[in-house]
Amino acid sequence: MQIKEYSDRDMVAIYLSNVLAGALKKCLLHHPFASFAVPGGTSPGPIFDVLSATDLEWDRVHVMLTDERWVPEDHERSNARLVRERLLQGHAAAASFLPFFRSGMSAQEAAAGLSADLKDELPISLLLLGMGTDMHTASLFPGADGLEAAMAPRAPAVCAIAADSQPETRITLSAQVLNGAMEKHLVIYGNEKREAFEKAMRLDPLEAPISAVMDGGTVHWAA
Repeated sequence: MQIKEYSDRDMVAIYLSNVLAGALKKCLLHHPFASFAVPGGTSPGPIFDVLSATDLEWDRVHVMLTDERWVPEDHERSNARLVRERLLQGHAAAASFLPFFRSGMSAQEAAAGLSADLKDELPISLLLLGMGTDMHTASLFPGADGLEAAMAPRAPAVCAIAADSQPETRITLSAQVLNGAMEKHLVIYGNEKREAFEKAMRLDPLEAPISAVMDGGTVHWAA
């Protein structure tokens, strides 16, 4: 694992979008499609804006989320909404998108079917992650109901998670699926998150889930 430091967040968006585009192009040279897993939250928006304008064979890219709040896609807290509005624009509008939310089903009810749907997409070709100051990533929240099952070595691809700190039930890719990605990148901003990440590397994964999914990955940090 390596940590790259940048002078500001704009530089992260520019540099990392180029890295991600290069990784997708390289994957498509050797495979019929590339699976690209991305987070929600505030950090990836500017990266998505730059990446979406990149000219590559987006029609061979399959975009999925690392996790999703169990709300309809038109809800303001939907990660799928963010991806549609910020990433699946411009050239990237040609990509396929694999949303998680299933109307009329609970996250627990949908998890098994979603795991089956993703079977042919794994291992993930390219993974982009974020992290909270509590050291969660995707929806792997410390202390959450369902965390141990989602962190298990033989966990299904998709698991339901309920965290007291979150207003909605969530669905998340399991730790073994995240850590099994062919290429991994984590974006964190600010000194608090940098300190949290460094602390996480010394803790048990159930206390700091980010520590379970970054084998061989690259961390991109700016203040």
